[in-house]
Amino acid sequence: MEVEAAEADFPSPEEPHRQRRSICSNCDRPSRVCLCHALPLPPIQTTTQILIIQHPHEARHKLSTTPILTKSLLRASSLTARRLRRGLSPLLDRSPPALYLFPSSASALHISSLRPSSGLVLIAFDATWQHAREMVSASEEFLSKFATRVCLGIDESSSGGSIYDSELVLRKEPSAGCVSTMEAVARALRVLEPNGVEIEARLVGVLREMVRLQAGFLKPVKPRPKLLKKKEKNEGSDQGYMREDCKPFLTCKTATGREV
Repeated sequence: MEVEAAEADFPSPEEPHRQRRSICSNCDRPSRVCLCHALPLPPIQTTTQILIIQHPHEARHKLSTTPILTKSLLRASSLTARRLRRGLSPLLDRSPPALYLFPSSASALHISSLRPSSGLVLIAFDATWQHAREMVSASEEFLSKFATRVCLGIDESSSGGSIYDSELVLRKEPSAGCVSTMEAVARALRVLEPNGVEIEARLVGVLREMVRLQAGFLKPVKPRPKLLKKKEKNEGSDQGYMREDCKPFLTCKTATGREV
């Protein structure tokens, strides 16, 4: 799903006369939407190690939540790849006990059935539904040696699972249950961390501020009829943080989403 950017914030290459926007050296965002005041200082400590696998297309997206997530959590990192394999991540090469987030299937556990545990690695895929499905399919042979597939065992309301669906009109999700990557990780940490409720609240607070600031530079995007029909067909079929044609990263009324 695409986000239309206001010219004032994202001038096109055809307009060289416009002044180049200044970028904050700390949060790496345009100065007018700087998030430094909202980022946890120091970054939030967790017993869980978080690793975000970004599709190359998402790594270039201006509104990705992954950079904000890695700045908010002390033990969060990201890498850009289309599939996981040995030699790509020193952390995963050690075959640590791990969980990887992806929508429900017969072989997936609801993360709500787990209990806080130290030493886990949480893996999330940051991509469109189509790309994420391809990434997981290509990575499962490697992941199956040490990781368990889990989904968000959270009851999503019909009005939309993402905070963006209920609070902003920047992007319209085709169905409930679509959340950004940062939201998906926050919800997972709520279960996996002893102080998970506090961690989730702090991460969601950063995300809300990010969307609030960005709202002044984005135009509302109307839902596409084709996706609305798909919503009626698929409603209730899956729980998770990605659905067809959704970004699991920055998903603004927007994954886990152009992921807001």
